[in-house]
Amino acid sequence: MSTETGGASASVLHNAFAVLRCFSTTEPLLGVTEIANKVGLHKSTVSRILANLESQEIVAQDEHSRKYRLGTGLIFLVSPLLAEFDTRKVAAPILAELAAATEETCSLMAWENHEAVCVEQIESPLRIKHTSPLGARYNTGYSASIQVFLAAEPADRVRSLVERQEIVLPPGVQVEEYLALLAEVRERGYAVNDGMTQPDETGVAVSITSARSPHPFCLLLSAPRYRVTDQLAELVRACVAAGQQITTRLTGPTP
Repeated sequence: MSTETGGASASVLHNAFAVLRCFSTTEPLLGVTEIANKVGLHKSTVSRILANLESQEIVAQDEHSRKYRLGTGLIFLVSPLLAEFDTRKVAAPILAELAAATEETCSLMAWENHEAVCVEQIESPLRIKHTSPLGARYNTGYSASIQVFLAAEPADRVRSLVERQEIVLPPGVQVEEYLALLAEVRERGYAVNDGMTQPDETGVAVSITSARSPHPFCLLLSAPRYRVTDQLAELVRACVAAGQQITTRLTGPTP
């Protein structure tokens, strides 16, 4: 049942955020009916929400299609958060160096609640590549970044996330099997997703320690699997070295 009739401020905020989350890089323009269908609210309710958001420039209406898109007001809202992401500034040139050396896409991922969020990315210069839009969120258990983040979490926390399906495992995979994998990741210091989530994709992730942000981070290299099968060990070494370099710049030399 929708929360449109509650009238409480929490419900209003919940509905407004639900509307904003409808917009994406693949659907940047949406009409009232499309949004209403996505969030399960009446069109009149969605219209009121959009009107309020438009008054604050959080959304804007396209003059030709009369559909809505995200507005420039969001930039002012998130700019203080982005300014605090000093880790992005430190990591960006090292990501660029790694991407240039490997010719594969390199990303900085942040851990938020139960999702890995892409906060910085240097794309591969090659035509065939794997990329993610900034802000993209992932909760697939075998993703390399998720493996790295969960390897640092207590086992009970991991079990809880899996049981609530906030972390998604393939059908038939038991949580104890997954915990064993995370123990291996924790011991070696990096994670590999060699076709475990997508048969045509390989990912390598390395944890990054930052004293400048409350968010855990990791470096993620993503590549077409056919291109890196014979170079996987070399890519792992390059990622580990880059991750250590970022950590050193953020925390000081490792003894």
